[in-house]
Amino acid sequence: MARKCFVTGKKPGTGNHVSHANNHNKRSWGVNVQKVRILVNGKPKRVYVSTKALKSGLVTRV
Repeated sequence: MARKCFVTGKKPGTGNHVSHANNHNKRSWGVNVQKVRILVNGKPKRVYVSTKALKSGLVTRV
């Protein structure tokens, strides 16, 4: 399973690492997601949630 936020849909970003000589190499960086238990349809479920969603209060932990 990919590390993707269950609430916001954030997923790993992709792009290029650009050197001083302007050489381009593909790179990716992950999302700061935590595996937490939240209420989904009234039942507790363990899912990945981004820290931004946790800090802003979009979800309530069980």
